[in-house]
Amino acid sequence: QVQLVESGGGSVRPGGSLRLSCAASGTISSYSIMAWHRQAPGKQREWVAIITRDGTTNHADSIKGRFTISRDNAKNTVYLQMNSLQPEDTAVYYCRAVYYGTTYWGKGTLVTVSS
Repeated sequence: QVQLVESGGGSVRPGGSLRLSCAASGTISSYSIMAWHRQAPGKQREWVAIITRDGTTNHADSIKGRFTISRDNAKNTVYLQMNSLQPEDTAVYYCRAVYYGTTYWGKGTLVTVSS
């Protein structure tokens, strides 16, 4: 059983930065995929960024150049560095992992961007 715990959310003004963390219970280097998704109020959950086992990353067009996914295998933690935050980035951010074909989700962390 994989457990994922997100942290680092909070309230920030437009143009500000936050770094989200996703701490995993297992060895993340064995996970085929780790990703960040988000769900804004009244909207469907959407994919934000992904990092594969070999370290390949990809980011959604809506956040490309502002957000960066990374990982620290020694800490079994995946990060999402978010810069130049805008009100439309307000959402609950979820961590996802795929391990031997099974998908696991964290409970999410809320990010609010408001002046």
